[in-house]
Amino acid sequence: MNILLDTHAFLWWIDDSPRLSATARKLLGNTRNQIFLSAVSGWEIAIKVALGKLTLPKNPDRFVPEQLKKNGFLALPVELAHTLHVHRLPLHHPDPFDRLLIAQALLEHTPILTADEQFHRYKAEVLW
Repeated sequence: MNILLDTHAFLWWIDDSPRLSATARKLLGNTRNQIFLSAVSGWEIAIKVALGKLTLPKNPDRFVPEQLKKNGFLALPVELAHTLHVHRLPLHHPDPFDRLLIAQALLEHTPILTADEQFHRYKAEVLW
């Protein structure tokens, strides 16, 4: 199964956070699943680190790629079609990062792993 991670799910997984659900742990730990981290999440992480809202043990440009490799996760690039699809989404969720993740999940026909309840208001498949 292909799975797209919401940014917090990625961070909680690498931090072994108790906030990660049992289902999420099982899905992320299953090596048969292909786990994707969007470039959107990389952008969000970089911005939050720069603003002092997130602390990482290394700079994001080193830390995130190292964690992708360590965990066997894949990067999902942002395509023009993803960005343009955002205009079709109802305004249920105001966060631009999340709206772009939802567009990617819809266009890539990939479920998204997130604890964010707002995602259920869209037609994307949500796992948690």
